[in-house]
Amino acid sequence: MGSIEIEKFPVWERFVRFTAEDDQIYCGEPVDPDLDIGLAFIAKQPIQLKVLDTTSALDLNASFTGEVKTATSILTPITPQEAGTIRCVGLNYTDHASEMNLPLPTHPEIFFKPDTCVHSPILPLILPKHTTSECDPEVELAVVIGKTCKDVSPEEAMEYVLGYMTANDVTARKIQGRGSQWGYSKGFDGFCPMGPCLVSKRKIPDPRVLKLSTRLDGRVMQDGAVINLIFSVAECVSHISQGTTLRPGTVILTGTPAGIGHSHNPPIYLKKGSDLKIWISHGLGTLVNEIQQDV
Repeated sequence: MGSIEIEKFPVWERFVRFTAEDDQIYCGEPVDPDLDIGLAFIAKQPIQLKVLDTTSALDLNASFTGEVKTATSILTPITPQEAGTIRCVGLNYTDHASEMNLPLPTHPEIFFKPDTCVHSPILPLILPKHTTSECDPEVELAVVIGKTCKDVSPEEAMEYVLGYMTANDVTARKIQGRGSQWGYSKGFDGFCPMGPCLVSKRKIPDPRVLKLSTRLDGRVMQDGAVINLIFSVAECVSHISQGTTLRPGTVILTGTPAGIGHSHNPPIYLKKGSDLKIWISHGLGTLVNEIQQDV
């Protein structure tokens, strides 16, 4: 895209969208810089946030109002309307490719999830009635674009990144196995919980430091590190931007490490009542969706 202006960072480092005791929606930053918002919510700990004078994480001119409010619920940092079509990179961890007995890809494998997949970091995840005993969680680093970009090089790509979230690329494995296209099996309503925080690139200039994990009913299923990506965040953003305009708010999922339930013998899938915790380090925090089954 050529030369770009001097980078502008938001005033916040950890952005949260939430409802307060007056039932109004606010945006803010946790008073406690180390608080895991998801774990605090299910533990019923008070979550205090410094209020921002904005309704969107994409507003780089937002400032703090001086108010502090207590959250009653936690919303997705990026709305479905802001996210639009979610871009996803498949088979992007070396250990995951190994467990699936697949060769390393020579270019990023891309699929899409609709904006109806965007789901709360704390509300129940309801599995569709036709996906009984086959749904599998995947912890993924979600990258949020902060400025419009197209045809950017890997060297330029990080200049357009706003920050990072924890995401869960929920997948219906039996349906996935019926064909070569993944979008349908990964595209059901609510199949992309994200949040609870959007952490600024200013706080995490190099995402390779991030660790990520999945715990299911107390068992560690996935325990990975972003440094093991086959294609880096910059390479993923660059590749997806070729010939394609990425608007502010665009969410890119960057792949999942080894340990998916489908790889176990026998496979381990989500079921009603499962205790699922999807976590990424450095303040991104934990998704704490209770698992329910549609009837």
